[in-house]
Amino acid sequence: MRERVCSKVGCAREAVSTLTYDYGDQMAALGPLGAGGDPHAHDLCAIHTDRLSVPKGWVVVRHETLRA
Repeated sequence: MRERVCSKVGCAREAVSTLTYDYGDQMAALGPLGAGGDPHAHDLCAIHTDRLSVPKGWVVVRHETLRA
């Protein structure tokens, strides 16, 4: 299986999370790496996940994975 890489231009790091937007609610959702294939989702590496910023007035919802 091919490794998924970060969607940011010029970044070749391995993706660790998936970002989606809800423009109507001015919300960005960031969670574990999704199943893939969604043209509206963006995969991000750890660095870009940590550096994520959104427009003023928007909310970021971060879904964490459960750890045993």
